[in-house]
Amino acid sequence: MARMTKAQREWRPGQKKKARSARTLFASTVLSLEAFVMLFFALTVFGLRRDDLNPVMILGGGIGLAVLCILTCALLREPLGYWIGWGIQLVMILLGFLEPSMFIIGLLFALTWWYAVVKGGSMDRETKARAEAQEAWEREHPQGPEQAAG
Repeated sequence: MARMTKAQREWRPGQKKKARSARTLFASTVLSLEAFVMLFFALTVFGLRRDDLNPVMILGGGIGLAVLCILTCALLREPLGYWIGWGIQLVMILLGFLEPSMFIIGLLFALTWWYAVVKGGSMDRETKARAEAQEAWEREHPQGPEQAAG
């Protein structure tokens, strides 16, 4: 017999599925893409400036920033995760001092992050309002939509 997850064990018939946050989904996507960018950034700086900078520091810093991006995804259920995300955006822009193209890449990712947080939040509010309207309708029409139409 296959093992069941906590959500599967706690499920009961008629139980409504909890809505997932679009804001969290969008922000996680941006951070995941930034993790790849951090790795490629580290490899680029390693190839271009390994004589000027400590190679261990370059690669370790890039890998560390990539791991931070991934770990921040787990913190997006709390406001702290979004503050850390904004900090990552600032770091990405400041990395332009090591590789000038990062000024543009960092700025573009910061704009993408802003859009993910703002648009995702508005989508979550719309989803919540729609769910509340649905619950109100169901309270007013207890027989259900099948019988109300017939």
